[in-house]
Amino acid sequence: MAPRANWKGFLRLSLVTCPVALYPATSDTEKVSFNQINRKTGHRIKYLKVDAETGDEVTSEDIVKGYKVDTDTYIEVTKDELDDIALDSTHTIDIDEFVPKADIDNRYLIRPYYLVPDGKVGHDAYAVIRETIRSMDKVAIGRVVLTNREHIIALEPLESGLMGTLLRYPYEVRSETEYFDDIQDVKLTRDMLDLAKHIVEKKSGAFEPELFEDHYETALIDLINKKRSGAPITAKAAPKSGGNVINLMDALKKSIANEKDAAPAAKVAKEAAKAKKPKKRVAGQREMLLPIAGKGGKDAAAKTATRETSKKADKPVRAPARAKKAS
Repeated sequence: MAPRANWKGFLRLSLVTCPVALYPATSDTEKVSFNQINRKTGHRIKYLKVDAETGDEVTSEDIVKGYKVDTDTYIEVTKDELDDIALDSTHTIDIDEFVPKADIDNRYLIRPYYLVPDGKVGHDAYAVIRETIRSMDKVAIGRVVLTNREHIIALEPLESGLMGTLLRYPYEVRSETEYFDDIQDVKLTRDMLDLAKHIVEKKSGAFEPELFEDHYETALIDLINKKRSGAPITAKAAPKSGGNVINLMDALKKSIANEKDAAPAAKVAKEAAKAKKPKKRVAGQREMLLPIAGKGGKDAAAKTATRETSKKADKPVRAPARAKKAS
């Protein structure tokens, strides 16, 4: 099922307008997540909204927003009052200016979205705006309202569509000076820099995010599968400490020696990862975890898990997700 649009409205460049929809470009839903449960009963914990003074539960219709001005003193703001100050960007992304992408400080980037035409009409206007931005090698800056707040959004071409990245306001970005002022000005020798550059060159390669592995996610799923199947859980040995670095030059030389020894194995591992690289995006925990048994109790769950693990490798592997239909 295709994700739901976070926002629908219009993209406007002067008098050129087209209906568009905004979709999140990233997702955390595929990660393993946990619920809080009662250790004694195994039941899920339920949270209630209660009055801080009386302890009585409060219904949704009796809950309003309040801005704290003093201890136990709030200024109430209703939904109607917030709607009255709604901005034009609630329904329209107006392109205000075009800037070079290199001018945007990475600290201002929040999260990416996909901006696509909404419906069958407006594709011509959408293409005009997209190709104009592409031909000028610029990023379009506009405004959009999400969750009742206005955000700055930077639009740039991405293949046949547009990617929009929300940007922070200046008051949200902390100055680096208060953190960097105490960093000592160290004089480095040419030999040290040459050795460090040599290490970097040995580790240099193309950016291939499909080869990234979330080791903690894999360990979580392996743990859950073992517990489902009744396999014994053994504690991992504590990692050995590398010790303190006494001499920086010796550490650099030793790093180069280690890199030479590890290079052949790393190259083989990378080639193997490329060979088994899935063509489609990797699916999430639902395909990776063993199926949940029925109401037959722990014995049935263990039998089901045992049958499944006999068909799969000891370590679960995510199956390819269903291909998304082309629009």
